[in-house]
Amino acid sequence: MRAEERDELTAAIEATLRSTPGVRSLYRSGSLISNLLRAGAEAIGVRKDDEPIVSVVAAGDGVAVEATIGVDSGAKSAEILRAVHAAIDALLGARGIRRESITLTVAHVQAGAYGQAHVGS
Repeated sequence: MRAEERDELTAAIEATLRSTPGVRSLYRSGSLISNLLRAGAEAIGVRKDDEPIVSVVAAGDGVAVEATIGVDSGAKSAEILRAVHAAIDALLGARGIRRESITLTVAHVQAGAYGQAHVGS
Protein backbone atom coordinates (compact mmCIF):
# COMPACT_ATOMS: atom_id res chain seq x y z
CA MET A 1 0.00 0.00 0.00
CA ARG A 2 1.40 3.38 -1.02
CA ALA A 3 1.69 6.18 1.53
CA GLU A 4 -1.02 8.23 -0.22
CA GLU A 5 -3.43 5.30 -0.15
CA ARG A 6 -2.72 4.67 3.52
CA ASP A 7 -3.21 8.36 4.37
CA GLU A 8 -6.55 8.43 2.55
CA LEU A 9 -7.67 5.18 4.21
CA THR A 10 -6.63 6.52 7.62
CA ALA A 11 -8.67 9.70 7.06
CA ALA A 12 -11.67 7.62 5.94
CA ILE A 13 -11.45 5.39 9.03
CA GLU A 14 -11.15 8.45 11.26
CA ALA A 15 -14.27 9.98 9.66
CA THR A 16 -16.11 6.66 10.04
CA LEU A 17 -15.23 6.48 13.73
CA ARG A 18 -16.35 10.05 14.36
CA SER A 19 -19.71 9.33 12.70
CA THR A 20 -20.36 6.09 14.61
CA PRO A 21 -23.14 6.58 17.18
CA GLY A 22 -21.77 6.50 20.71
CA VAL A 23 -18.27 7.69 19.80
CA ARG A 24 -17.70 11.03 21.45
CA SER A 25 -14.04 11.67 20.58
CA LEU A 26 -10.81 10.13 19.27
CA TYR A 27 -7.43 9.99 20.99
CA ARG A 28 -3.96 9.01 19.84
CA SER A 29 -3.30 5.37 20.56
CA GLY A 30 -0.28 4.30 22.57
CA SER A 31 1.04 4.31 26.09
CA LEU A 32 1.31 7.39 28.28
CA ILE A 33 5.08 7.39 27.77
CA SER A 34 4.88 7.13 23.97
CA ASN A 35 2.32 9.96 23.90
CA LEU A 36 4.58 12.12 26.12
CA LEU A 37 7.55 11.43 23.84
CA ARG A 38 5.42 12.30 20.80
CA ALA A 39 4.29 15.56 22.42
CA GLY A 40 7.89 16.44 23.28
CA ALA A 41 9.05 15.73 19.74
CA GLU A 42 6.23 17.90 18.38
CA ALA A 43 7.19 20.72 20.78
CA ILE A 44 10.79 20.84 19.53
CA GLY A 45 9.75 20.46 15.89
CA VAL A 46 11.07 16.94 15.30
CA ARG A 47 7.61 15.60 14.58
CA LYS A 48 4.50 17.13 13.01
CA ASP A 49 1.47 17.62 15.26
CA ASP A 50 -0.96 16.97 12.41
CA GLU A 51 -0.21 13.26 12.14
CA PRO A 52 -3.26 10.97 12.06
CA ILE A 53 -4.88 9.90 15.29
CA VAL A 54 -5.81 6.46 13.96
CA SER A 55 -2.99 4.03 13.16
CA VAL A 56 -3.23 2.04 9.91
CA VAL A 57 -0.27 -0.23 9.16
CA ALA A 58 0.23 -2.73 6.35
CA ALA A 59 0.35 -6.20 7.91
CA GLY A 60 0.72 -9.33 5.84
CA ASP A 61 -1.62 -8.95 2.89
CA GLY A 62 -4.00 -6.68 4.84
CA VAL A 63 -3.95 -3.85 7.33
CA ALA A 64 -3.82 -3.54 11.10
CA VAL A 65 -5.94 -0.71 12.52
CA GLU A 66 -5.52 0.76 16.00
CA ALA A 67 -7.76 3.44 17.47
CA THR A 68 -8.65 4.92 20.85
CA ILE A 69 -12.17 6.28 21.24
CA GLY A 70 -13.92 8.29 23.90
CA VAL A 71 -17.45 7.46 24.97
CA ASP A 72 -19.85 8.85 27.56
CA SER A 73 -19.45 7.27 30.97
CA GLY A 74 -22.99 5.87 30.83
CA ALA A 75 -22.49 4.28 27.41
CA LYS A 76 -22.26 0.53 26.92
CA SER A 77 -18.68 0.20 25.74
CA ALA A 78 -19.10 -3.34 24.38
CA GLU A 79 -21.94 -2.24 22.08
CA ILE A 80 -19.95 0.75 20.84
CA LEU A 81 -16.88 -1.45 20.26
CA ARG A 82 -18.98 -3.85 18.18
CA ALA A 83 -20.41 -0.94 16.16
CA VAL A 84 -16.97 0.62 15.60
CA HIS A 85 -15.49 -2.75 14.61
CA ALA A 86 -18.35 -3.39 12.17
CA ALA A 87 -18.00 0.11 10.68
CA ILE A 88 -14.25 -0.33 10.11
CA ASP A 89 -14.78 -3.82 8.69
CA ALA A 90 -17.45 -2.52 6.30
CA LEU A 91 -15.20 0.31 5.12
CA LEU A 92 -12.28 -2.04 4.50
CA GLY A 93 -14.54 -4.58 2.77
CA ALA A 94 -16.02 -1.91 0.48
CA ARG A 95 -12.48 -1.02 -0.60
CA GLY A 96 -11.39 -4.63 -1.05
CA ILE A 97 -8.83 -4.40 1.77
CA ARG A 98 -8.31 -7.39 4.06
CA ARG A 99 -8.38 -6.77 7.80
CA GLU A 100 -5.43 -8.29 9.60
CA SER A 101 -6.52 -6.91 12.97
CA ILE A 102 -8.44 -4.11 14.65
CA THR A 103 -7.30 -3.01 18.11
CA LEU A 104 -9.65 -0.65 19.90
CA THR A 105 -9.15 1.10 23.22
CA VAL A 106 -12.07 2.80 24.95
CA ALA A 107 -11.46 5.83 27.13
CA HIS A 108 -14.56 6.64 29.17
CA VAL A 109 -14.57 10.41 28.88
CA GLN A 110 -16.32 11.33 32.12
CA ALA A 111 -15.24 8.48 34.38
CA GLY A 112 -11.59 8.48 33.32
CA ALA A 113 -11.37 4.67 33.31
CA TYR A 114 -9.67 2.80 30.52
CA GLY A 115 -10.42 -0.57 28.98
CA GLN A 116 -8.92 -2.37 26.01
CA ALA A 117 -10.24 -4.95 23.64
CA HIS A 118 -8.44 -6.62 20.75
CA VAL A 119 -10.72 -7.71 17.98
CA GLY A 120 -9.18 -9.43 15.00
CA SER A 121 -8.09 -12.61 13.41
